Amino acid sequence: MEPFTTLNARVVTIPTDHIDTDQIIPARFLKTISKSGLGKNLFSDWRYDGEGQPNPDFPLNWPANQGAQILLAGDNFGCGSSREHAPWALTDYGIRAVISTSFADIFRNNALKNGLLPVVVDDETHEQLLSLAAEEPGLQLSIDLDTQLLILPDGRRISFPIDTFNKVCLLEGLDQLGYLLKNDPAIKAFESSHPSRIDTMARPLS
Repeated sequence: MEPFTTLNARVVTIPTDHIDTDQIIPARFLKTISKSGLGKNLFSDWRYDGEGQPNPDFPLNWPANQGAQILLAGDNFGCGSSREHAPWALTDYGIRAVISTSFADIFRNNALKNGLLPVVVDDETHEQLLSLAAEEPGLQLSIDLDTQLLILPDGRRISFPIDTFNKVCLLEGLDQLGYLLKNDPAIKAFESSHPSRIDTMARPLS
């Protein structure tokens, strides 16, 4: 997983509230267990017309938004089913962070496990970001994960929450298994310093 430290990137805005995982990646694309290739089907039912051609009215298809790595979304982003394919599709497309006033819990957890940073901001900041994006096509923002700051073009700094474990994993580019493997020496040292306890626990009951 690619480490997430700082991100200076273009913003694409999809301000709709309650965007669910079936809108992010429709169920018909869930046949794969690979993370690769899902980006082309991201928001498929909104992004393409009935003949499979790009919908010119959808923000992902606007020239000014090409290469965007930050998605500015509406409230309650990622609600619906628990499909992990939703963050897979976003990251495969190139999105590294999503900004919203709230996220569905399961989506948020899946996102963090897959290198996608959910950034929660208050309503006032969200409205300001929407206004800036509307006034300035191709708006760029900066995100510093280490300091947990979202930096606006005018220099304003907005703090956002993230728990320590997921922050460390993102900064170091580790999933949960990678985090355990990183601490393998410490785990082995602990086990070797408690042999009698381990033997007792492993011994079958008579």
